Amino acid sequence: MTMFKTHSSHWGAFSGRYQDGKLEIRAHPDDPNPSPLLGNLPAVADSPVRIRRPAVRRGWLEGIPDNAQNRGVDDYLEVSWPQALDLVANELKRVYDNHGPRAVFGGSYGWASAGRFHHAQSQVHRFLNLLGGYVRSVNTYSSGAAMVIIPHVLGPYDHFERKSVTWDAIERSTELVVAFGGMAIKNADVHGGGNSRHIVPDRLKGASARGARFVLVSPLRDDFLPEVNAEWLPITPGTDVALMLGLAHALASEELHDRSFLDRYTVGYAPFEDYLLGRADGVDKSPEWASGICGIDADVIKDLARSMARSRTLVTVSHSLQRADHGEQPVWMGIVLAAMLGQIGLDGGGYSYSLGALGNTGKRQLTVPLPTFGQFSNPVSDYIPVSRIADMLLNPGEAFNYNGQELAYPDIRLVYWAGGNPFHHHQDLNRLRAAFKRPDTIIVHESAWTSTARHADIVLPATTTLERDDIGAAQGDPLMVAMKKLIEPVGEARDDYEIFAELARRLGASEAFTENRTAREWLALLYEPTRQALAAGGHEALDFETFWERGELLLPLQPDDGGPAGAFRKDPAAASLPTPSGKIEIFSETVESFGYDDCRGHPRWYPPTQEADANDGRYPLHLVCNQPRQRLHSQLDYGDFSRSTKIKGREPVRINPIDAARHGISDGDIVRLHNARGACLAAAVLCENVRPGVMQLATGAWFEPDDPQADKAMCIHGNPNILTRDIGTSQLAQACTGQLTRVEVERFKGEPPPVRILDDVRLASNRGPTGAVQIARSLPIARHLPTLDTGRGAGAAETILAPSALPCVTPAAD
Repeated sequence: MTMFKTHSSHWGAFSGRYQDGKLEIRAHPDDPNPSPLLGNLPAVADSPVRIRRPAVRRGWLEGIPDNAQNRGVDDYLEVSWPQALDLVANELKRVYDNHGPRAVFGGSYGWASAGRFHHAQSQVHRFLNLLGGYVRSVNTYSSGAAMVIIPHVLGPYDHFERKSVTWDAIERSTELVVAFGGMAIKNADVHGGGNSRHIVPDRLKGASARGARFVLVSPLRDDFLPEVNAEWLPITPGTDVALMLGLAHALASEELHDRSFLDRYTVGYAPFEDYLLGRADGVDKSPEWASGICGIDADVIKDLARSMARSRTLVTVSHSLQRADHGEQPVWMGIVLAAMLGQIGLDGGGYSYSLGALGNTGKRQLTVPLPTFGQFSNPVSDYIPVSRIADMLLNPGEAFNYNGQELAYPDIRLVYWAGGNPFHHHQDLNRLRAAFKRPDTIIVHESAWTSTARHADIVLPATTTLERDDIGAAQGDPLMVAMKKLIEPVGEARDDYEIFAELARRLGASEAFTENRTAREWLALLYEPTRQALAAGGHEALDFETFWERGELLLPLQPDDGGPAGAFRKDPAAASLPTPSGKIEIFSETVESFGYDDCRGHPRWYPPTQEADANDGRYPLHLVCNQPRQRLHSQLDYGDFSRSTKIKGREPVRINPIDAARHGISDGDIVRLHNARGACLAAAVLCENVRPGVMQLATGAWFEPDDPQADKAMCIHGNPNILTRDIGTSQLAQACTGQLTRVEVERFKGEPPPVRILDDVRLASNRGPTGAVQIARSLPIARHLPTLDTGRGAGAAETILAPSALPCVTPAAD
């Protein structure tokens, strides 16, 4: 009988075994609340959407003029690994020789694996740095605005605002949590690198049992753990800053704010108060003013402000609020509101950004370093904010503002993507489709035929974590896991390290990339700094082989002492903040000096910048495009748990019964959501947990256009990013605004097109009597294709794969 082996994922540690043709998964026995996302993993072993052999888009391979216009439409030719690697190496050499490293974009979003070595982002960046560098991206789609504004106000991101308040402190001390954007428990299931102990539900229940009060500010009632009975303030989407200002006004006008804290620990309150009380602009930001914008009664706002002043209060701001117009403002204003209460640095009080958005935020920090695979240095200085990729590809040479700098978009000839699915996390997918037709060449490492793979020129089949050994560990999680290979690679899939090592050999950089080490030797080497730190601290310090045999190792944690905020409160001089003043910057002279009209020197209310047609009644409904509960981003959308939540094969969209009645929509109807950018189909779910005037459609459904040749396609599967706007939050951060958009909805008339993106193999043409779709033909050796042995013998047939017929894989490729 096959033994269970240890492994880990972003959503939890587990063990697994492959036996009798099935992959069996068991959650870690010490995890109090295992994530249901583990239910998606068994499909990895045999899903028909797995990429089994290297494939090349036919138009690119044959050198057809202007062939990039057929990305997403063309069929694919499977080739051997030697052919594919030579194609990639030759193209890299051509672009670097002719255009230089500033013409190469290294795309990777970092969520491909919980492993510390087989981390796709580290692998691709290390490889491209050896070739001379690449254009990079900065920040994230999740928190791009916060990552820019917080350093101006508190100091480096992911420190003061996320490493001061713990779940244990909330359970023992917090009296009132005001959660702007909520704390959806589904989000706390996940953390980059692993989350072996899902403690959030138990800590919240413990705080509730002690008598803590929770106030949820969100258009969605279930953005909080239901067992704690949070009070729901169903706010109009995108108006949280107005509500915060109304609360701040109530504190100031009733003399409930802590002036001694403001004087000692902050700078710039006076000009902010002039704005708050209307002395600067003639507009009093009173609770009545706020109520007219956010839809929360003025008396409720006043009562909440008084409760916040007399209780040990924690103000939290979610990722979601800053993924919208002027997303810097709610993050900044939340800090100001907490500062006015004077509780920053108190146990269980103050401010926390994105608490509940990631599973390990709010946990104690590790005392030892984690294994890290070095990327070398990148000599190319060009970069873009991550969500500006379509702008870069469509507008080479165009100037743009970012965080006090004027930059210009480089002219990208080659995109190399390993890890991540831009056709999930980017906005306005029809615009992204157009942008992906601009580069000469797009190369992708993928494990499955996602939309990103289907818009590439060369697709290299990559293994998943289950098909290789690695080490799983994450900051804030006490368990390091030996991620042991559970299944053999599917088809001819290879891990990223092996792929890049072969490419480096072809390009004369093999020794520099591999340092003459195997993947297993790298694991032992990367483990060593952690072992040494454990030994130095007097903790159990297993040698690598003993750790690997045992399968896991507990790591020591720092004390729960209030973190950076606690130290700052105790001694603001000795623990001063790395800001220009050394204090919390309610007013930032630096930000004000940039001169941006959409992000001034202190937080303020900016009305959403909607298109004119959103204000003339054509698109009356707000659409919330949040993270899914059934998968991480778009990962494993083909998994059993993800597929079990679909209705008639499509994503569910929630709509309030009042709005459904107005539109003649019944539960389970296939509906068409649309606006000026595009349309998608989804299955209606009538739900009173959604505020009237609001719909909710989670992201992550694999994008499937109804007509791949159309410039303005409709997604028939239910990806809301066909509807979202591709604009930056402001000139300061240029971050993603994909959380909210405006739409209209109607029942779909007629028979909806079938969703095939997660189905069995379907190819374009020449079906034989048995339904086979392999096409036997002679394909001329094109200008890109080196004359190499395919490994199939002379005259062997190649397999032509059509992305438009989805999902472009054949059993013969095994």
